[in-house]
Amino acid sequence: MPVKLPLPVARIRVPVKRRKTLEEAKVAALAEDILQNGQTTPIRVREDGEDYILLEGLHRLEAMRALGEEMIEGYIGRARLH
Repeated sequence: MPVKLPLPVARIRVPVKRRKTLEEAKVAALAEDILQNGQTTPIRVREDGEDYILLEGLHRLEAMRALGEEMIEGYIGRARLH
C-alpha cells in the first residue's frame, strides 16, 4: 500500500500537456475547500532525480500553490507504460 509523504511544492514539475487542462475556476474552488477542510486527497508523482513529475492532481497542486503552501501530501508512483 502506498504511503502518503509530504512533498515540496517547488520541486514538482507539471508536464506541458497536462498544464493545458488547467481550469482556473476549479483551482479557486479547490483552494477554498482546502482552506476549510485541509487537503483530503493526495496527489501522485514520480521521481525524476531529486525532483518529481506530476502524474495526478494538477488542480490540487495549483490550489496549494495559490494558497502559498510549501508542502503537499502525495504518493510516489510510476509512470504508466503505453
